[in-house]
Amino acid sequence: QVQLVESGGGLVQPGGSLRLSCAASGFTLNYDTVAWFRQAPGKEREGIACDSSKDTFHADSVKDRFTIYRDNGKNTVYLQMNNLKPEDTAIYYCATKRGLCRWRGLHDFDSWGQGTQVTVSS
Repeated sequence: QVQLVESGGGLVQPGGSLRLSCAASGFTLNYDTVAWFRQAPGKEREGIACDSSKDTFHADSVKDRFTIYRDNGKNTVYLQMNNLKPEDTAIYYCATKRGLCRWRGLHDFDSWGQGTQVTVSS
């Protein structure tokens, strides 16, 4: 069964750090493009980071604070989040697709995880 599972979310104070994990089962992530999305209440789901075999993308809103990277041996992709801000509060999802880190819409992605909540608050 193909499955993506996110973990690592939680409550953190502004300026703090979290590392999210996206673990795959039933298939290997090694050849897939993996992206992290987030969705805040009342807002659309937005792509914030992506890693393929040929390119990497970080949205301006998270650049220099968040880093996507993968551990192929663990079949897991991570999102290291530093200097977190209250506006980073959202449910974070990982998703996979083929090809480069470019997409027209969420339908370009083949698989999605169930999401993990990140809350940044003092």
